[in-house]
This record gives sequence, structure tokens and C-alpha cells, in this order.
Amino acid sequence: MIVGVVGKIAAGKTTIAKFFEEKGFCRVSCSEPLIDLLTHNVKDYSWIPELPEKGEPTRERLIEFGKYLKDRYGGDVLIRLAIDKKRHCRNIVIDGVRSKEEIEAIKRAGGVVIYVDADPETRFKRLMDRKAGKDRGIKRFEDFKRMDDAEEELYHTSKLKDMADYVIVNDGTLEELRRRVEEIIRKVVE
Repeated sequence: MIVGVVGKIAAGKTTIAKFFEEKGFCRVSCSEPLIDLLTHNVKDYSWIPELPEKGEPTRERLIEFGKYLKDRYGGDVLIRLAIDKKRHCRNIVIDGVRSKEEIEAIKRAGGVVIYVDADPETRFKRLMDRKAGKDRGIKRFEDFKRMDDAEEELYHTSKLKDMADYVIVNDGTLEELRRRVEEIIRKVVE
């Protein structure tokens, strides 16, 4: 079973994917193949489209290289690479699905898609709390809003909600989110 998790920045995609991982799913992020290619860490792949110049995987560079790969190798290239990386796993959860083509690839493989959302203020607070290296250029809510708007313009993430099999509004506690996700896990692994 393949499960894709879609949502805006800091909506809870990775948290949801980790809940699936706790239940035995192999977790992989859509950005992992990009990071692996940019850092030349490609031992886990049976194929790679091409290796770029080795460099630091900043959010901007990941977006730029991801767009290049999709334009050159198809909009589902990151899903194909993520599945390839975890090809020895029975169940895979893919965190950070970002396009119609990626959702379609998951569904073609018999998978399901979860869309997760939260209001912008909540997502900004989460982003500040997590202090991820790729987010270090975001210091203020205005920076976050610019990045969020740019990502929406690039990926049209909010429009992907209609393609999802499940929608979660992640505005409560971690335990409430866990309960919602465990309900979905029960449905998809039956």
C-alpha cells in the first residue's frame, strides 16, 4: 500500500507520515530524492535521472531542481524515485506530495492520498518551533506568507484537496491528529 500526504508548509505532513511509520510503513519524503541527488547520496536507488552539481539542499534549490526534474522527466518523477528508494517495503508513506501528477501516480499504484491543512498562523508557529535548516530564511510571519504564497503559486497545493481520499484539518492537539490518522490507517490496511 502506498499513502501520499499532501498539504501546505508546516500543516502536519511529516507528523502524519511518522504515525504511519509507527504502524510499520516505510516513510519517505518527496524531497528525499532531491536531497539525495543534490548531495550525491544515491546508493539506495536502482535508477537516477541525472546528477546535478553537488550542493547544499536549501528550500530554494530543492524547488528549483524539483521543477527542472519534473519538466524534463515528467511530473511524477519524484514519486517514482521515492517508491524506487523504498522498493523493498510492502507499505510506503510518501510525505510532501505536491502535484496533480504525483497524486495520479500514487493512485495508479493503487494508493490513497491524505490532504492535511491548518490555518496560516498555526503553520507559522509550527515552522518557527521546528527550526528546520531548510526554513532558516523565514524569520517573520511576512517571510512565511511570501514563501507560502510562492509555494501555492508554484504547486497550487490548495486545489489538490479535491483529489484527496481523506482530508484532515490539523487544528487540534497531537493526540486528536493521531486518532484521526489511526482511523485512516485501519481503513487502508484492511
